[in-house]
Amino acid sequence: MSNLHAGAADRWRRAVRVFGAPSAITLFFFGFGCGLPFFLVGNTLGIWLRDAGWALGPIGLASYLTFFYVFKFMWAPLLDSRQLPVFRRLGRRRGWLFASQLAIAGGLAALAFTGPVTSVVLFLALAGFTALAGATQDTMVDAYRVEIAPIEMQAALAATYTLGYRIGLQLCGGALVLYLAQFAGWRIGYLCMAGLALIPAVATLIAAEPPSSERIEGENRPGFVDAYIKPFVEFFRSHGWVLGLVLLAFVGLFKLPDQMLSITGPFYLDTGFSKSDIANVSKLYGVWMGIGGAFVGGITVAAIGVRRSLLIAAIAVAISNLLFILMSMYPGQLWTFVATISGDNLSQGFAGTVLVSFLATLVDRRYTATQYALLSSLANLPGKLIGGFAGYIVEASSYTTFFVISSVSVIPTLLLLAFLWNRIAPESRLDRPHTNT
Repeated sequence: MSNLHAGAADRWRRAVRVFGAPSAITLFFFGFGCGLPFFLVGNTLGIWLRDAGWALGPIGLASYLTFFYVFKFMWAPLLDSRQLPVFRRLGRRRGWLFASQLAIAGGLAALAFTGPVTSVVLFLALAGFTALAGATQDTMVDAYRVEIAPIEMQAALAATYTLGYRIGLQLCGGALVLYLAQFAGWRIGYLCMAGLALIPAVATLIAAEPPSSERIEGENRPGFVDAYIKPFVEFFRSHGWVLGLVLLAFVGLFKLPDQMLSITGPFYLDTGFSKSDIANVSKLYGVWMGIGGAFVGGITVAAIGVRRSLLIAAIAVAISNLLFILMSMYPGQLWTFVATISGDNLSQGFAGTVLVSFLATLVDRRYTATQYALLSSLANLPGKLIGGFAGYIVEASSYTTFFVISSVSVIPTLLLLAFLWNRIAPESRLDRPHTNT
């Protein structure tokens, strides 16, 4: 029995040590770079447009710029199959990554100098350009993360990436730029964000090119049609049609209980909490709970494997949805808000890291960007589509009924996981000794 305890303790110690690997630190800066522009072309941009006197209708249409992030799989095959001539010396992955980071910094600076008043068309075109560059950066970072390290390190890389992402997204692209806009103006705020966007570009110059990328560059370059078709054909050739379809269904449904919760903002107001309560608890406190959940998820996957972690994550997210019922039972009481946000963000962070680790086991290193972009888009699409009807469900029933429905929506995911249990990622692949990559 003591040997079993010693072996388990050793696995947990190795799981923690991997967070100090150079590639994990690199992914922190890449995560920061990916998170930074998302609000700057989305929520924060909307605040700037409203502050400039735009009507709500055009502001709503401007939010469609973030759809570049949903459809990034459409140009991912070109990133997989082609080097960027200007930055060829950096390699296939770092060349595209460095170019996209420079484009983000340039786009944000151009937005700062243009402003939403002088030329509406030019301003929106620059915002669209920045969103396209941001989505391209996301695609390259996902591919880089999968290719730079073995499977057993993916959870740690996902956790450090999440830490950087949340800091870039919410603390810099959300809170910091608003403070700067308040005291120094929007131009200064966006110019500062453009400067921060150069930090991950420096990390790209220092980072190593994935070995698999160097090997693939020496092979024959596929034609345009093959670049788009082969990644999808190879996915089903590798997994088979039945298993491939089940895997896609599982990925699409995994985040459903969480992404159905599109009405939490109105719910917070309806249960008696002020805007300051929502900002302090949901945004500031919730960010760090989500980061904590991501790190716990990374350690757990490395210690006990991805399959059991998937099970824990799915159940945790479903149970955390029931905490919202606690808020409806005790409206206006801050302890229920804190308890709900704690459970919700911890489970989301945990599940996000576990899912990223699982997706890394599914992709072919020859088509990493394309296959990962498709899987990550699929993981977000069903929940967002169903979440759009959340308000109608609440109006036809109640908040309590809706949260129960969102919780039990995990059942199809658990059934699919039961089918996949002996068909995915053997634990031995995840429990190999770690390498200091």
